[in-house]
Amino acid sequence: MPNVKVLNMQGAEVGQIALADDVFGVEVHVSAMHTVVRAILNAKRQGTQSARTRTEVRGGGRKIYRQKGTGNARHHGRRAPQFTHGGVVFAPKPRSYRIDVPKAIRRLAMKSALTCKVNDEEIVVLDKIELPEAKTKLVAQMLKTLGCEKKALIVTKDVDRTVVRAAGNIPGVKVAHVGCLNVVDILNCDKFIISQDAVKQVESIYSMQEEAE
Repeated sequence: MPNVKVLNMQGAEVGQIALADDVFGVEVHVSAMHTVVRAILNAKRQGTQSARTRTEVRGGGRKIYRQKGTGNARHHGRRAPQFTHGGVVFAPKPRSYRIDVPKAIRRLAMKSALTCKVNDEEIVVLDKIELPEAKTKLVAQMLKTLGCEKKALIVTKDVDRTVVRAAGNIPGVKVAHVGCLNVVDILNCDKFIISQDAVKQVESIYSMQEEAE
């Protein structure tokens, strides 16, 4: 059971927390994380690309010259793919790029991503994440104190609009709550900052006891 220091927003240690092995200490499955990341990124694609085939391009329909006797290749219309302004071979059409991933794989990928943050010592547990007002300088000061100068993911238990507004103007910083946490955001951050109550919420959702139920 991995133990992690619990800090306050000023960077001082105020205790320790024992993370659940079945959530933050599992065997890392790279293939599961790859599948889920691919599914998330694919779901963001609009899939509206479209081009015209030779049957959809305007013009053509009249044979450009006789079949034999010209010494040229045999052609029908000028809208064939080899001609300028012709159609496109195997033209892309609107489609959905979504991939269905089983629930067990999604849970395994989430646990693997959380374990990676613990193994790489990139997780920062805070006793609480509260701001008196939505000021960017408050979040910037907290990140500087915690040594989070690059990309950071701040996770709260529930939606905290004050924190969201305060961190919205800081490049590389993203705020999420437990309900919208995903593997891409976890793997993409250099520091995973999470409140202590959010840790308990994550463990209650992804623990083995919850799966058994």
